[in-house]
Amino acid sequence: MSAITHHISQDLLAAYAVGHLPKAFSVVIAAHISLCDECRASYEALQALGGAVMESTGSEKVSDRLLTSVLDRLDDDWDDETAYERSGIYPGPVMETMNGRQPRWKKLGMGVKQDILLADAEGSVRLLYIPPGQAVPDHGHNGQELTLVLQGSFSDETGHFGVGDLEIADESLEHTPIAEDGVACICLAATDASLKFNAFFPRLLQPIFRI
Repeated sequence: MSAITHHISQDLLAAYAVGHLPKAFSVVIAAHISLCDECRASYEALQALGGAVMESTGSEKVSDRLLTSVLDRLDDDWDDETAYERSGIYPGPVMETMNGRQPRWKKLGMGVKQDILLADAEGSVRLLYIPPGQAVPDHGHNGQELTLVLQGSFSDETGHFGVGDLEIADESLEHTPIAEDGVACICLAATDASLKFNAFFPRLLQPIFRI
């Protein structure tokens, strides 16, 4: 695997460390951490810092609602024994989200396929398969989108993204990702709002494909 050059922002990493991210985003962040030594070290440092702060403060009674939230977050944490395992190109957190199954690809057109792994009121996470040389339709964002490359690579207006690289997009970015030559590009992508396609046909099919 080539060197990872696009990493998690400190704001996102801190939010993940304290359990403030939607589940869909947490899957992507956990998968990136499993691939990236640099971000894993930063995450472990944040955990250690949080533990030190907790040990240095006095105990306070918390509400039942907060306690339940914390316990639910603990249930969501990736098992240490499986987080860094892989099945082919798929990191442990992705394998766990798929419950050990293989991708169930649904065709989107032009050779592009997807498999929606998780969708709830806070967002969705999916696998995207993009053939070499194929572009994803030009689009903007109504919220935030995290895209992690698992196989191959793609380029857009912001640069080149290879295996392990994470692109963070928001309302300010309009782009046309294009899979580069070689093997098909397979990405893990999470969104907390629908995309904004510029072309009529993608907008027409958007409700069907749940993008």
